[in-house]
Amino acid sequence: MVLLAACRPQAGLRPQTESSDLEPAGQTTFYGVAERIRGFDPVMAGDVASALAISRIYEGLLQYAYLKRPYAVEPCLAAALPQVSSDALTYTFSVRRGIYFQDDPCFRATRGKGRELKAADFVYSIKRVADLKAGSTGFWAFNDRIVGLDEFRAASAGDKPTDYNLPVEGLSAPDDYTFQIRLKRPYPQLLWIMTMHYTFAVPREAVDFYGADFVNHPVGTGPYVLKSWKKNYRLEYERSPHWARTGRVERYPDTGVPGDAEAGLLADAGKPIPFVDRIVQYVIGDSSTAWFMFLKGQFEMSGISRDNWNAVISANKALNRDLVAKGIRMYAAPVMETFYIGFNLDDPVVGPNKRLRQALTCAFNTETYVRFYNDRVIRAKGPIPPGIAGFEDQRTPYPFDLARARSLLAEAGYPDGKDSRTGRRLKLSIDLGNANDPEVRAAVELFADFMGQIGVLIVPVYNNWPAFLERIERRQAQLFRLGWVADYPDAENFLQLFYGPNGSPGPNHSNYRNKEFDALYEQVRVLTESPERTELYRRMAAMIVEDCPWIFEQHPLSYALTHAWLKNYKPHDFPYGMGKYYAIDTQERARHKGR
Repeated sequence: MVLLAACRPQAGLRPQTESSDLEPAGQTTFYGVAERIRGFDPVMAGDVASALAISRIYEGLLQYAYLKRPYAVEPCLAAALPQVSSDALTYTFSVRRGIYFQDDPCFRATRGKGRELKAADFVYSIKRVADLKAGSTGFWAFNDRIVGLDEFRAASAGDKPTDYNLPVEGLSAPDDYTFQIRLKRPYPQLLWIMTMHYTFAVPREAVDFYGADFVNHPVGTGPYVLKSWKKNYRLEYERSPHWARTGRVERYPDTGVPGDAEAGLLADAGKPIPFVDRIVQYVIGDSSTAWFMFLKGQFEMSGISRDNWNAVISANKALNRDLVAKGIRMYAAPVMETFYIGFNLDDPVVGPNKRLRQALTCAFNTETYVRFYNDRVIRAKGPIPPGIAGFEDQRTPYPFDLARARSLLAEAGYPDGKDSRTGRRLKLSIDLGNANDPEVRAAVELFADFMGQIGVLIVPVYNNWPAFLERIERRQAQLFRLGWVADYPDAENFLQLFYGPNGSPGPNHSNYRNKEFDALYEQVRVLTESPERTELYRRMAAMIVEDCPWIFEQHPLSYALTHAWLKNYKPHDFPYGMGKYYAIDTQERARHKGR
């Protein structure tokens, strides 16, 4: 899933001084930081920030077990894990009874009361992902997978409204509580896919009622409803009243892994969730402001910016003793993410010129870059991050080497960085999606300096996040800086970023095309976990490294800080919807603010 390189809220805010932020008597509020989001339509969110927001309101058949490691799926809106046919082509889900969508005016038949969830809602929701008019960023998850779905997608082209009554053989609801998927060939990652927001249950009534404005009016079955959204400024959610009205009860997990009990993560085992009544989040663009608010107890959690690193972390990478004394906790863990600078291979300059892309890769100064990020990143040598089968920490064929970079640049037709035909200096534009983030600007300036060493001029193009995504989805960017966070713990999720049919607006934003790679991807996508599959993953990753559709930047190490009053927090690579497990000790928070 697309990941922002860094993210923080607008400078100068004082969230809890606003009257609307005063904590209602008897309620518990979680205060935090959010990024700009594209909206609340599950089929549209191809970025982490939007997916996090959506997953508070919508739910799917399956979810990740919060405490389990290695990661495992468990039922959410399904009554149990699916029955799978002997040929691994048919998955049959039993949908839970007595689950209701939130109250909303779109439900005219019930005069605004939320109706019961039915199996047909999942048929409709996956059809929406396939509908060309819906413009989903998630069709890659189903492309050439489900019997009849590609034909439905083709039928959705043109000006006529999409006919959702057209049957899709591979999607069916034999009765109100049975949902069935029939595949063209085995899909080992399907259970992971069914945890993703693209498969979340959406009521057709809401899409029809709100039309183009549905993106601003989420109607889900989840633990929270959207109370208010001031775009690019403030998001507020409240505990969904329909859970109480319909008698729905979900509980905190009662089992974990060794160490969870000692960490206090099982203290709430079996208790009804969610524990937090209200969530208030702000979009802040200044890291100093966000850090000040966290220290004052105005936010429950914080990351660590590059500028604050030395003040927060000691030489042995432990938390500063003054912060420990304040009850602040640090969680450090590797994460399944890869950051990169992508080349748009549709661009006439960088697209057909592999030597140029290889030259720029060789000009990327690894040691300086890692130092810039306080040694808390690992220089990526390929698309697959550590912790996933297929990752190899081997020598890259294009390491930092300015002499070789200049040689490759000359072979590419740009001796000394100048076009051999016109004598003009090579100038390349790079799109960025966080216009107000000083850390991103500094990182891009560093990249521009690297390229300047071989005579190439880099021109930054700053956008806000939604505008940036639109530009790369429309193939308008020449270079772009982006990250991908794993949707599920399988290298296939990273390698599909290079599969030809997944070109923009799909996740292959480099629009990379390689017939040999595509053939291997189609071979490996049906294989279950095995040494054979892992070896194919390595072979495919090596092809990508050679062709250089990306300059591989980093695999980050995650450092999160929380106040002691935030309970039940456990780092998770797939945190969507996990906020329902958090709890807040309001007395401890009050004591902190009274000091």
